Amino acid sequence: MIAVATWNVLHRVHADNYAGDTVERWPREADRIASVAAAIAQLPERVIALQEVSGDQVESLREALPDRTVHVLRYPRVPTPRRLPDPLRDRSENLVIVSDGSSKVVAAENFANDRGNGLLAVEFEDLLVVATHVSGDERRESQFVRLAEVVADRRAVLLGDFNVDRGTVAAALGGDFEVAEFPADSIPTRPRTSGTKSQFIDHVAGRGVTVRDLVVEDVAGVSDHNLVRAVVG
Repeated sequence: MIAVATWNVLHRVHADNYAGDTVERWPREADRIASVAAAIAQLPERVIALQEVSGDQVESLREALPDRTVHVLRYPRVPTPRRLPDPLRDRSENLVIVSDGSSKVVAAENFANDRGNGLLAVEFEDLLVVATHVSGDERRESQFVRLAEVVADRRAVLLGDFNVDRGTVAAALGGDFEVAEFPADSIPTRPRTSGTKSQFIDHVAGRGVTVRDLVVEDVAGVSDHNLVRAVVG
């Protein structure tokens, strides 16, 4: 059994552009970055997938996690500030896997139809772990196809922000995958006060492995997404 987690930690430029609550709660991005890194350092999970990771956040993670491996996919697209001055030294956007133990990158790519989303796959023990951030529109269809191609016939777990509800993810990935169900009393993975999009868009899906003990943990506003934790094996 391997404990895993996934968390969209919110890129500051996206937060500023969309005037989210996180900006008001954390006016100093350096403080928020340090808080995110400290929270991840305390997690017991052996594999953690992270989305919307700024270059500054990557640096902070490496400093806070000297005994873990931090795998990084840097997207070609760099977020552009539209409302406020850029608070980052390195505003690149990255997809990250943090592993506690030996791991090897086997695939790292932005999606062909989205230069700011993609997948990062590593071999960890006898499991393929795929971190992903999927587009929130019709581009997702070909992206799900690509995710399934990367997994192929291996024992695997997909971790990430899929930008859509569980049922849509399950239908898109097909019957070979089990997308874990949230407990009835679970808090949302992406809380919202308006709009029609699902509040449960961060998922854990297994192929050839069982996913259990799925739980969503409140991050107290340090990101607009909550942390999702599970056990696979």
